[in-house]
Amino acid sequence: MFSVLVLTAAVLLNAAPPAEAIVIYTGWERHALVGSDVRLSCSFFSWRWTSDDVTFSWSYRPDGAKDSISIFHYTNGVPYVDNKGPFRDRLDFVGNPARRDGSILIRNLDFGDNGTFTCDAKNPPDIVGRPSSVRLLVFEQVPIQAGVITGAIIGVVLGLLILVVAIYYLMRFLVARRVFSLSMSKHGKKGKGKEGSQQKQASALVDPAKQKAAASEKKKQESRRDKK
Repeated sequence: MFSVLVLTAAVLLNAAPPAEAIVIYTGWERHALVGSDVRLSCSFFSWRWTSDDVTFSWSYRPDGAKDSISIFHYTNGVPYVDNKGPFRDRLDFVGNPARRDGSILIRNLDFGDNGTFTCDAKNPPDIVGRPSSVRLLVFEQVPIQAGVITGAIIGVVLGLLILVVAIYYLMRFLVARRVFSLSMSKHGKKGKGKEGSQQKQASALVDPAKQKAAASEKKKQESRRDKK
């Protein structure tokens, strides 16, 4: 019985870990101008640590075509570019596999590059996943719709930024005004209290003899007026 348990444990320890799903991400659509360069991003999510055997593959299907062609493959730390396809002299690997990035750069775009690019990634033992695609649209100039949307987004961001700055300075002004009012009110109360105490002290310091002499002189003046 003991030998059976030991054998079962050994089998479980030596068994390959089960494959888990891998999720691949690309953009949905990219716009670019004739003669420019475009970066096509590809990344993935996996519960495993990034394997040394991670691979990336890119394929391309031109607009109007039914079949895709392989244009790039990365494996064992080495990138391979198709040396006969339409991107043989214009495709560079700009990703970082250690960070799960399998992005490529296509240079000097032309109208013929319009099409769908599909990225597939494997991170053994995670090899089960659906490839992700991005469509590339090459224009002679930026489409009006894309320009309007971009301008609207920039305008909204700038408007929000200006609003935040205005609210910030308004709050600073109100706080400073409140502090100034409280300070002036406090100093005013102190001044009135000091003035009253000074008057009381002055009246207390008057000589009683002088007060008596002044009263006597006043009575003499009143008696003289009565005699007249």
